[in-house]
Amino acid sequence: MKLRACCLALALAVSLPSAWSQAGPHIGYLYPAGGERGTTFRVEAGGQHLGGADGVRVSGDGVRASVVEYVWPLDNQEQRATSAFLRDLVKRRWVASVMAAAATQAGDEPPLPDHPWLRDLDDRSPAELARLWTRLFDPKQQPNAQIAEAAVLEVTVDPDAAPGDRELRLMTPAGLSNPLCFQVGVLPEVREADVTGAGAALAVELPVLLNGQITPGDVDRFRLRARQGQRLVVRVQARRLIPYLADAVPGWFQATAALYGPDGTEVAWCDDYRFDPDPVLRCEVPTDGVYALEVRDAIYRGRDDFVYRISVGELPFVTQVFPLGGQEGTPTVATLAGWNLPAETLQLDTQPGGEAIRGATVGSDGLCSEVRYAVDALPEATEAEPNDGTADAQQVTFPLVVNGRIGEPGDVDSFSFNGRAGEEIVAEVYARRLNSPLDSVLRLLDAAGAVVDSNDDHKDPTMGLITHHADSYLRAQLPQDGTYRLCLSDAQHQGGEAFAYRLHLRPAQPDFALRLTPSSINVPAGRSATVTVHAMRGDGFAGDIDVALAEAPEGFTLSEARIPAEADSVEVTLSAPRGAPRQVLPVRLEGRAQIGGAEVSRPVVPAEDMMQAFLWRFIVPQQELVVAVTGSRPVPAVWRPLVPGVHLASAAPVRIPLGGTAQVQIDAPQTLPDEGQSPLEAVRFRLCNRPRGVTLRDATVTPAGVILTVKADANIALPGDAANVIVEAFVDPEGEGGEAMAHTGRVSLGVLPAIPFEVVRP
Repeated sequence: MKLRACCLALALAVSLPSAWSQAGPHIGYLYPAGGERGTTFRVEAGGQHLGGADGVRVSGDGVRASVVEYVWPLDNQEQRATSAFLRDLVKRRWVASVMAAAATQAGDEPPLPDHPWLRDLDDRSPAELARLWTRLFDPKQQPNAQIAEAAVLEVTVDPDAAPGDRELRLMTPAGLSNPLCFQVGVLPEVREADVTGAGAALAVELPVLLNGQITPGDVDRFRLRARQGQRLVVRVQARRLIPYLADAVPGWFQATAALYGPDGTEVAWCDDYRFDPDPVLRCEVPTDGVYALEVRDAIYRGRDDFVYRISVGELPFVTQVFPLGGQEGTPTVATLAGWNLPAETLQLDTQPGGEAIRGATVGSDGLCSEVRYAVDALPEATEAEPNDGTADAQQVTFPLVVNGRIGEPGDVDSFSFNGRAGEEIVAEVYARRLNSPLDSVLRLLDAAGAVVDSNDDHKDPTMGLITHHADSYLRAQLPQDGTYRLCLSDAQHQGGEAFAYRLHLRPAQPDFALRLTPSSINVPAGRSATVTVHAMRGDGFAGDIDVALAEAPEGFTLSEARIPAEADSVEVTLSAPRGAPRQVLPVRLEGRAQIGGAEVSRPVVPAEDMMQAFLWRFIVPQQELVVAVTGSRPVPAVWRPLVPGVHLASAAPVRIPLGGTAQVQIDAPQTLPDEGQSPLEAVRFRLCNRPRGVTLRDATVTPAGVILTVKADANIALPGDAANVIVEAFVDPEGEGGEAMAHTGRVSLGVLPAIPFEVVRP
């Protein structure tokens, strides 16, 4: 059946710049991954597709950066020439008697490439040459194309720049890279190469921030001068800088830290902090002297993206907080415990209108420890001991948030309430999400002690940095009238003052959160880019969610963006206006849905889709959502309605019968007048996304233009499926004689604005 569901004009102005076929830039590490306020320094950004990088974007104010140099990977011939030169250089330095002969032999060697790493080799120290040799020729180093290139940046941090985490992106002709964590610090900073090495191990004064990289089998050692009685905090940041490594098990650089005294005995050792893979080592210095800090990977792996930053000194560090939050609009003071804290209390910000999970810092002058807490609209109560069993269970009423602790190993906190048959209740623990070490278990018991429902771990997809979701959640329908009891304990039978929690007891509150990937959107002027909007549904919400631009530069449009009921995501297209200059601009989206008869609006949070250890995927929130217009080029594919005043996003979905096909007519000229452009017959089409059971069966050129035929497979698709079809236009490069050169890959002409569809019964 031919269904002319949309009549759209397609202007195919085709040019073949190599930039369109090039993958977007990607950065895999920054070294160092930050710097001190009031300093200017150089940073190496390692990654892929970084050629032509000419700009740097750092979120926030007070940090400026520029690209100084591009570092490309050496090929095999260049590596052989470099190896021969370095060996010869060692001979000339160590054996004066053969200098003349070596110089003669060097003249017969292939010339060294003009590469940034290979300049001024004669002036390098033995330690510098040894590090270069390791980087180029270490047999344990495994090649990795994703970090084979690099760009050298010059970064200036203003003296008054706000300390903390920023996002750094590189700009190339192909667009913006992904963001990586870049930190603005307040401590004096040193790099491993500045204070270590043969004959150059210098003692560092505290406090200090240490920067380094771990190569395969590498163990880095720093000498630190400390005084008796100092309460040292050694905080390693490795996974925090690069949360997930797609091709490394367990999925990040698993750092370990050990501190050795002046006599060589081990004073302290750590390989993590509770459930955080980044270790925090704390100790009281037993005697004056020079101590050795040893850093390595737990299983002796390493490569350039095994980057760390270690702060050392009498720094504040919070180990426990209570309560872990407060009621919205109610003044709340939390008590603190830890190391080197300036105060034992913290006033929490509970003002209405903010995020549900908030952050605060303890300390001053940028030397701070972080506190995470929650703010809720529900009334609050505090757990009261004893409440371990049926007889002494604490009586509570819905709705309520209970602030409590599993105060000792084996402790069980019990709460009783009256319920009615058929009533739906939700019990949810916030602990791990608020940095508590509690690994909670919830059990719901009836009056006879029978288990109605239970839960150990519940995954919260909004928390993209947590890999072990240890907070409990249960949503249950009560079977009968009577008294019920909720029992909360630790799955590992641990406990203590730090094992705090917030227990939500409430009716179900259907809701949703939204994420958009990627957080760097690259789109040529007049074209479209594909992005994915992810829905995180809560408390059983299963309705439609409509997504729209809330704040965008003039001329930018978003295609039909509805996340259908029950679906977790939708792919949409963002289109840039024709003629827009090359630039980077912020954008903002929001989603709306009907919940309980009222319209609910939620922001769309920028995120990155990251893979852990070859398998697991996480949607990790980012600070900025930005679109990079990559320049004004001839437009290969622009869709516009034939009916004036009708916006594409408001068009009715294409209805595809289950097991059948539907056709979309695209009106376009058969030949294109502009010089250097391809005829329509040369253009090919393919689906960029993979809606369930929907395929592009044919693209036929006719005198009227192009007819796209899409099919809904009866064995895969289901009636009611609704999403977007995103079509890419491309051409195959041609060699001499007009023969297609398939091995060079297709040249993309961009994606067409998304076509909404719905699968219907035939």
